[in-house]
Amino acid sequence: MTWSLDARIPLSVLPDAASLAAALAQGKPAAVLGPRGGPEGGVASERFAAGASPHAVACACCQGRGEAAQALDRLFQARVRGTVPWFDRVLVLDEGGVGEEVRRALTQDKLAAARYRLS
Repeated sequence: MTWSLDARIPLSVLPDAASLAAALAQGKPAAVLGPRGGPEGGVASERFAAGASPHAVACACCQGRGEAAQALDRLFQARVRGTVPWFDRVLVLDEGGVGEEVRRALTQDKLAAARYRLS
């Protein structure tokens, strides 16, 4: 018998606000990631806009990591530090290229890929 356990946090990219509201209404507690943060219903939220980094490329604090990877880091750190309620999944509102940047972070950023998986 082969066992397979993927303990990474599932992440779903949703096309519009209606899909996001429906996903929040069902299932486990969720954090919301998007350009405007999350609507009521998410236990945590984080904002970021695709391609809108205020830092120079490869600055010392970011070390060349994208905005999506940094936003996912902030969510994860808030979760493990207990500064937000525990969440079992992340819902991404795909507005303004956010979904594509999150997908890119999960394939190119090793830390984000170690913590999150596309569901």
